[in-house]
Amino acid sequence: MKGALDGILVVSLEQAVAAPLATARLAAAGARVIKIERAEGDFARGYDHVVGGESAYFVWLNQGKESLVLDIKAPADAELLGRLVAHADIFVQNLAPGAAARTGFGSESLRARHPRLITCDISGYGDGPMADRRAYDLLIQCETGLASITGGVSEPGRVGVSVADIACGMNAHAAILEALIARGVSGKGRGIAVSLFDALAEWMTVPLLHHEFGGKAPARVGLQHPSIAPYGAFACSDGQLVVLAVQNEREWHRLCVDVLENPGLSADPRFASNSLRVANRAGIDAIVMTVFAGFPAKTVMARLDLAGIACAPVNEIADLSCHPHLRRHRISTPGGVVDLPVLPVIAGAPEPVRAVPALGAHTMAIRAEFAG
Repeated sequence: MKGALDGILVVSLEQAVAAPLATARLAAAGARVIKIERAEGDFARGYDHVVGGESAYFVWLNQGKESLVLDIKAPADAELLGRLVAHADIFVQNLAPGAAARTGFGSESLRARHPRLITCDISGYGDGPMADRRAYDLLIQCETGLASITGGVSEPGRVGVSVADIACGMNAHAAILEALIARGVSGKGRGIAVSLFDALAEWMTVPLLHHEFGGKAPARVGLQHPSIAPYGAFACSDGQLVVLAVQNEREWHRLCVDVLENPGLSADPRFASNSLRVANRAGIDAIVMTVFAGFPAKTVMARLDLAGIACAPVNEIADLSCHPHLRRHRISTPGGVVDLPVLPVIAGAPEPVRAVPALGAHTMAIRAEFAG
């Protein structure tokens, strides 16, 4: 079956995570994605070498693309890139601020020459006083305050995956699809600009509102929920941590009666609402901790399931590797075949086998195809 974006050409001056994630989603939907790389390659190729000599980041984010090595400062290569863009539907870039424009590939000038072109500029901070600052995922997690509400009580922490890059790439992908729909109506392209800072700042709306209207930002609570109780991780007799999540008063009553076997607790005025339970979290946590400590995790989870209380084990990555709900698809890489998690959207069609390109693997073919 053809993808929804079959026939769409994407040209991307991309590196690292955010832009490659956006274009990987486009490639998965059937678009042809030509990835422009320097002679040394996307620096994400060198982040690690754990997947048969390839980078885990690069393998994840570059399935189904073509790799074209260009020096866009060289006139002949710049001319070739210009011909590519003239045929393209979408142009994506996440070079350093201003770098694309300085080489003649600024989004406004490209759209002036090619009115149907959709351009997407991905940056760290977007416009504003910090536009020229370097920006990477951990820096943005810290800059937006995310690190201040992440981690244990004693110190801030980093979210363990590159959430700023991922959020920004997802925003870029969604905006590009919107622009394609709009172009189908108007016949005109659109300029898109997204940034890592804006992506995480928007995700931080709830903590920000608590600060500005409630007078206090959520505290770091580790594996607890800052706004709901009981909602967190508790140790069982076998040492396994189990997370339970109570979402309403019906569930609170069932937890007390069916799991904690303490019916009177549900009527305790200290715990009569979620706000009161959060204010008296220590008391609730102590009760739950005592009960859970008397049983192995499987027994605790079985009781929670029977009571209709949401729960989950606190797994390690090794547990994810063999999880019964982990769906995989097979791709080929320069280092061999790899089974990766499938894309998170189920489209109803079997996923094709996609390849991760070696550096410059398509350079000669693309040069011949777009020769002047």
